[in-house]
Order: sequence, then C-alpha cells, then structure tokens
Amino acid sequence: MKYLLLLVLLFSPLIYATEQPIKGYGNYYNVPEHDEINDATVFKIAFDVADGAKEGAQNNSINSLARFINMHVAHGVKPENIQLALVVHGSASVDVLANSEYKKRFNADNKNQALIEQLLANNTKVYVCGQSATHFKVTPALLIEGVKMSLSAMTAHAQLQQQGYTLNPF
Repeated sequence: MKYLLLLVLLFSPLIYATEQPIKGYGNYYNVPEHDEINDATVFKIAFDVADGAKEGAQNNSINSLARFINMHVAHGVKPENIQLALVVHGSASVDVLANSEYKKRFNADNKNQALIEQLLANNTKVYVCGQSATHFKVTPALLIEGVKMSLSAMTAHAQLQQQGYTLNPF
C-alpha cells in the first residue's frame, strides 16, 4: 500500500487527460500554484507548423494545440474561450492529408488525422498553405475533412491577425 501511494504521488503531476476535450492527446503537467487566469480571458491564438512528422508518425507540433486546450480547460478556462488556429505549411503539408491518401503515399496510417478531427471539433480552425500544398501535390479534395486551403501560410496568418489572433511563438 505504501508503494502504491508513492507511485500515485510520483506520477500525479503528469495529467493524461482522460477527462479532457482532446482525448488521447495533449498531456500536460498540473501546476497548482500558477498566476491566476482571469475568468474573462479569451485566447485567440494561431500556431504555425512547418516541419512534417516522420512518415507514419504523429506531428508533435500539432499535438501542442491539444495540450494548450486540455491544460487551460483543466485550469478553469471555459472551452468556448479558447479559439485556436493551426496554419500548416512546408513539409507538414502532408500531415493534413486524409488517411486514405496518406496511406497510398506512405504505406502507413496518418497518425495526425484523429488529432486534427478532435481539434476541429473543439473550436480550432485548420489551414494548409496552398503554396506548400501545391508543391507537395496536395489538393483540397485530399485533405482531412474540415481542413481549409489558404492561398499561402502568409495569407492565413495575415487574415488571422486581422481577426484578432496572436501568433504562438512555440
């Protein structure tokens, strides 16, 4: 019993988000003594992801959005006050391919699809750069449902800034 309690205490700071909006992704650490987040806080944040995952692997940069959502909801932020946008470009453009197309190209499942679908269901906009997508032969018909093609990543970021989104530097 003593060892069980020790194990619980040892691993309790790492939250595995079983009760969180984004299930199976977005693990974070509980920080019991943090600067207060005002109840009226609204997060409108754009994340930029350019580096693609290894073939058949999850893109950890995309997982950062799940961590942001789960962490803030667990620490009292209302889900409706979290408005995120993901702008994908560069080699990450193939990470937003629908699984059927991804499997044709890489003979592996797209480990990002389930995560992106949950992000879309949790108030996240997802854009792929049309310039990068064209380079990597990604067309709108090949994308995960709900992912939008922008003229470019620069265009998506400019439009998101005009809508009040800030750029996450991580």
